[in-house]
Amino acid sequence: MYMVLSRSARRMALLIALLALISLCAQFLHLHARGDLPVTATAWDMARYFTILTNLLVGVTFALMSRPVRAGFAPPWLAALSLSSVMAGLIYHLALADLVTFTGLGWWADHGLHSVTPAALALWWLFYAPKQRLDYGDLPVFVLWPAIYAAYALGRGAADGVYPYPFVDLARVTPAVVATNLAGLFVLFLLGGIVMILIGRFADR
Repeated sequence: MYMVLSRSARRMALLIALLALISLCAQFLHLHARGDLPVTATAWDMARYFTILTNLLVGVTFALMSRPVRAGFAPPWLAALSLSSVMAGLIYHLALADLVTFTGLGWWADHGLHSVTPAALALWWLFYAPKQRLDYGDLPVFVLWPAIYAAYALGRGAADGVYPYPFVDLARVTPAVVATNLAGLFVLFLLGGIVMILIGRFADR
């Protein structure tokens, strides 16, 4: 489904793309300066995390949408990507923020990735995204990217023994616990999708 965005929507989309990509660059510079890994190894290590990959998707998607042409991104994908960004920020602040303390450039990158970009994306979706055609048949789209990431993270962890988050760390908890944790997260994404669909049914009226 193609859509034509207003000039203000495209400008805000460009701002969000820049926020996401600048935050990613800041995080890369912070991690590379702090460690002794080469550039490619630092980038590969960053690619282990859901927030990093989600912000990369946000940066690419919204950079493309900022062009003054028809954007080829369906409303369900925009809603699902927005939800993934917001959920990544919420889960981080509720469960993971106390695990690592950032200072300097790392502090700015951390808040850019987990606070500023998700908040800006949520506001963009509320004010600019086409929502009226969202339907309950779109619910699988809301768990598609989290499911792909979960398979990737578990496969990569099984290969190198490093898992990105404690609740999927098979070196610490049993497969049954990991499966329960992931099932709970998928349910949260589905519930979030239902809320966004309900918002979409009324917001554009």
